[in-house]
Amino acid sequence: MPVDFLSSAHRENYGRYPNDLTPEFIANYFFLDDKDLEWIGNKRGEFSRLGYALQLTTARFVGTFFSDLTEIPYKIIERIATQINVNDIDNCLNRYQQSEQRWRHNAEIRVRYGFKEFHGKGTRFKLGRWLYALFWTGTDRPGLLFEQTVLWLINNKVLLPGITTIERFIAEIRSRMDIRLWRSLIKNLTNDQTEKLDNLLLVADKQRQSLLDILRKGPVRASSKTLVKALKRIETARELSIELPKRLPEGRVSVLSRFANTAKTTAISRLSYERKMATLVAFAHYFEATTQDDALDILSIVLSELFSKAKRTNHKKRLRTLKDLDSAAATLIDACKVVLDNNLTDQEVRSKIFNTVGYEELIIAVTEAKALIQPPDDVFYRELEDKEQTVKNFLPALLRVIHFDGNEAGKPIIQALDWLKSKSKKEAPMALVSKTWKRYVLDKENQFNKTAYIFCVLDKLQGALKRRDLFVSPSWRYSDPRANLHGGKEWEAIRPVICRSLNLTNEPHGYLQEFVDELDDTYKLVAKNFDNNPFIRFDLIKGNEELILTQLDKLDEPESLKLLRSEVKSRLPRVDLPEVLLEIAKRINFISAFTHINEGNARAVDLEISICAVLLAQACNTGLEPFVREDIPALKRDRLIWVDQNYIRDETITASNAILVAAQNQSKLAKKWGGGDIASADGMRFVVPVRSLHAAPNPKYFNQGRGVTWYNLLSNQRTGLNDVTVPGTLRDSLILLGVVLEQQTELKPTRIMTDTGAYSDIVFGLFRLLGYRFSPRLADLGDARFWRVDPLADYGKLNILAKHRANLERIIPHWDDVLRLVGSLKLGRVPATGIMRTLQVGDKSTRLAQAIAEIGRIDKTIHMLNYIHDESCRRSTLLQLNLTEGRHSLARSVFHGKRGELHQRYREGQEDQLGALGLVLNILVHWNTIYMDAALDQLKNDNFPVNEEDEVRLSPFAKAHFNMLGRYSFSMPDEVKDGKLRSLRDPNNP
Repeated sequence: MPVDFLSSAHRENYGRYPNDLTPEFIANYFFLDDKDLEWIGNKRGEFSRLGYALQLTTARFVGTFFSDLTEIPYKIIERIATQINVNDIDNCLNRYQQSEQRWRHNAEIRVRYGFKEFHGKGTRFKLGRWLYALFWTGTDRPGLLFEQTVLWLINNKVLLPGITTIERFIAEIRSRMDIRLWRSLIKNLTNDQTEKLDNLLLVADKQRQSLLDILRKGPVRASSKTLVKALKRIETARELSIELPKRLPEGRVSVLSRFANTAKTTAISRLSYERKMATLVAFAHYFEATTQDDALDILSIVLSELFSKAKRTNHKKRLRTLKDLDSAAATLIDACKVVLDNNLTDQEVRSKIFNTVGYEELIIAVTEAKALIQPPDDVFYRELEDKEQTVKNFLPALLRVIHFDGNEAGKPIIQALDWLKSKSKKEAPMALVSKTWKRYVLDKENQFNKTAYIFCVLDKLQGALKRRDLFVSPSWRYSDPRANLHGGKEWEAIRPVICRSLNLTNEPHGYLQEFVDELDDTYKLVAKNFDNNPFIRFDLIKGNEELILTQLDKLDEPESLKLLRSEVKSRLPRVDLPEVLLEIAKRINFISAFTHINEGNARAVDLEISICAVLLAQACNTGLEPFVREDIPALKRDRLIWVDQNYIRDETITASNAILVAAQNQSKLAKKWGGGDIASADGMRFVVPVRSLHAAPNPKYFNQGRGVTWYNLLSNQRTGLNDVTVPGTLRDSLILLGVVLEQQTELKPTRIMTDTGAYSDIVFGLFRLLGYRFSPRLADLGDARFWRVDPLADYGKLNILAKHRANLERIIPHWDDVLRLVGSLKLGRVPATGIMRTLQVGDKSTRLAQAIAEIGRIDKTIHMLNYIHDESCRRSTLLQLNLTEGRHSLARSVFHGKRGELHQRYREGQEDQLGALGLVLNILVHWNTIYMDAALDQLKNDNFPVNEEDEVRLSPFAKAHFNMLGRYSFSMPDEVKDGKLRSLRDPNNP
């Protein structure tokens, strides 16, 4: 970890009050008890009492004393003054500032209330031990670690030292922990194991690749045959596996293993001996996790295609037999008409039917109808039966190699798998056999059909894996997502820090009461203004009154905006892409984040040119060839390959992106767009024409092929904060939380906007608990449920909506479990995507999921009420989502090579390439913002009328002035090399 890892936002906010303190928060955290009031009351003079009380509460909350009390938010000062009966606040503050009392008060507060210095006896040791445990078991994201360290110091009454002291301390602990981990991993290696690991890096005779490279290449096709090969690969991995010493941090070992899975062999070979061997031990141990994930990915695809194909085959058969079914139905209708004829006696009906329809024809019609009709919940077993041999090809190996574990919902499936594996003659476990399968598993004579039973087990297995009711170990993607939740003494120690950082309380009642009051106030506000809101009304639809929300009209563009946009665009200099990257590298040095994979300070002449070339090769999807220049050392093929292998990786792209986001945050124009407190998430689709397990079908986006979705988070300053690549079009709600939690920039968006399809009660609940406001666009409120807590509350016309009651009793008994979950998510102990899968399981949700859903129902109702009440809320949501479309349009233009298709077979390659694309997009946006600022300044100097409301509607996603095609030249004009801006274009000479 670099020593100077903190962002400018961390430095600016250190030791200061936050700006977004609510009245409820102030009431909770700035309360003076009886002992405080008694002691403060002994001070002479109102100014002395007020100053003492403010210094005390500031030390408790911020962790330091203020020399200037006017820096304290005035609403806090008023809260304190009210408690100690001080009226003339301004005069008291002035007198206190001029007195010497504050220095004596600081010393007195330290002694009386037990505040300690950072360098005091035992403090560094205790903090180091706490940080060590946090590193060992949780996250290692520098910014988050710094924030948690500050909270630990405040909670333990340690006055904050200089910010660089904490920065160096965290880096030192991190470095020590890494060394200890490496030594622990290799201390028990035998000579044979050491030799086996060394051999992984060797290239055998007549081979072009090392054994490590061969092992890392996973399967790219999904079929029953490749599934069998993938299962054999697991057995190979188990032969190589090395048992780790006990009590090592799985998270930290997994980081080493992921590095071994993606780094070049030559890069691993050049590591120090301890780090190299530890990396190989981690790879050997977790190689089994990788192979199990690959096998289960293939299994999921094979089973999905198996059952989908059966359904399609059944549909085709149904279409072919419709004529027969229609004929049989017509015959039976004729018979029924006779039965329904009231003019016939009961004795005449039978003879009339046989005379009209015919006995033989009636028998044939009944037989055909019985054969052709099927229940609405049919599992298409007759079509699956034809695929029995396909299942027999892989089932024995699957049962032998994969060892499933599961929660209570998954136990019946495990019992069934164990029965199949044992080939027992005892009766098969029937707990998992649903009614839809039972008609095939047990026939009319109650005879057991083993083939149908196998398909039933596989059907249930497929669903349980998706929900993570079944899991395996070791695994990256199919492990138990609940396994690493905080617990025991560890949780007791960290709970106060979590509650403080998320503005939650140890006990649920106070938090829930504030929450319920917010819901009640919002209902009353919307109800009061209902008749004055022209966008909402109730209409009678199918006998029910439904809420109708009128869609917003298109926002008009005034002539002033059109003219301003034209004038700004006409002044943006025309430039080649390479020059843009080099210029931004010169201005903000984002290249500094690209460190050598094992020699952190290793640099080369004109390294920035090589890095920019490799980034563009990936972002433009052209490969290195258009950038190779053998006459330029920085662009020689060998040099570019070396840079690609040693400098371009996920962690360096993330770090450089954080630098870009911080630079954009300082721009005048970007600040007019927003403060970074709002972000939107949406996906961009890419066809993957090569064989890949990490791609999935979706005819709407990929026609007959497969593809991936690049899901990215965009701030209202027009910068991308984070992204993730998922196969196909995975449901947004499963990945949204992870994208938000794992972003590592200085911006901390609290309001997250998405399109309509990404929300559920669980999503609302988790976002609220984690300190965010989830704000999806609402397209149709007709079927939406509005929840209330007080059954007797009168909300006027909104009583029609508020029919459903949220149950707080589902929350209170499980509050500590709720805190443990959100705390573990906050610190990165558990994967957000995995947790979302386990919580969103339909009707069979756990008590914890029900508790979070109840919180989500209240928060969702508050959002819906605000959404229908506030036109600006709806408008801002729509505008923010439109920004994502603008960014994606720019991305399509940049990613122009190979028809815009992604030719990466493996997940890591897809993530790295699209990560480079996101970084280049942020570079282009920042360049545009700089020159748009310059163009606006020029226009203002020329007395051109520039309205601020027009400025905020300008887009930095313009692209016509960028040259993205042809051979690329990496050079800059002299004035740019000197740090100046390019000359703006003359709008009269385009």
